[in-house]
Amino acid sequence: MMKHGYVIVAWICAAPALFALTDARWSFISNDYVRLGVITNYGATIGHFSLVTAAVNFVNYMDAGRMIQQSYYGEQDGSSWAGNPWHWNPVQGGSYLNDKPALLAFSNVNNRIYAKVHPRNWAGRQLLTNVVMEEWIDLTGRLARIVFTMTYTGPSNYAARHQEVPAMFMDAAYPRLTYCTGATLTNFQPAGVNGFDNSTESWWAYVNAAGDGMGIMTPPTTFATYYWIAGSGNEGGGCSYVSPMQTFGITPNLVHQYTVYLTIGTTQQIRTAFRAMPAPRARARHASCSP
Repeated sequence: MMKHGYVIVAWICAAPALFALTDARWSFISNDYVRLGVITNYGATIGHFSLVTAAVNFVNYMDAGRMIQQSYYGEQDGSSWAGNPWHWNPVQGGSYLNDKPALLAFSNVNNRIYAKVHPRNWAGRQLLTNVVMEEWIDLTGRLARIVFTMTYTGPSNYAARHQEVPAMFMDAAYPRLTYCTGATLTNFQPAGVNGFDNSTESWWAYVNAAGDGMGIMTPPTTFATYYWIAGSGNEGGGCSYVSPMQTFGITPNLVHQYTVYLTIGTTQQIRTAFRAMPAPRARARHASCSP
């Protein structure tokens, strides 16, 4: 469902857990600080991110549309999902019925993950052989760095719209969305429908009441959509969702690449890690935006 060009996907979380990933195959990398896992038979999507010293996984991986992964939108294609007309929507993890994507290549060597995937059309369920998604993942300190690339070789010219770069689904036990707006550190529990806002420091985080959680940054992206649905657990129906967004169309021979950073900690640790990132910066740092 689209509204004014925005991707409206709030009821992804609200959908019943009828299609949970019961056959996930995992591959992990870790360092002295964090541990990251991908589900290889569902597009090598990121389904686990935790401190190496703790068992708490921040990522929700209830179905093929959750996790942290690539997802793009074109025009309505005659498919439907949950009774609604849907769009051409290649999803790295698979379809809404958990039809698996095609894993074309995968390696986990020297603590670095690489994957190459033909995704599925989310509602239409087709394997999209004219779309190739790639990812490169490595770890530095508390930071995970992910480079995502999507190559489209199909004939369609899909109009520009807001695209998720990427979609991030967390455990709903972390309900407080935190980010900087000018000189203010915003911290609130979102509603169950899409909200939209800009972050002057290009990062967003979901934290619990104690201020601990996980953050995402896709520099220099400053605009994001988000929502929260009550629940808890990595495979629960509820979730905390946020997605940095860029605006572009899907056109023949498009190659779209971007870099994402994840980190774990307190709000201040998350902000400090992201503010230490080198260029490109979204905007000048706002020293007055204080917790």
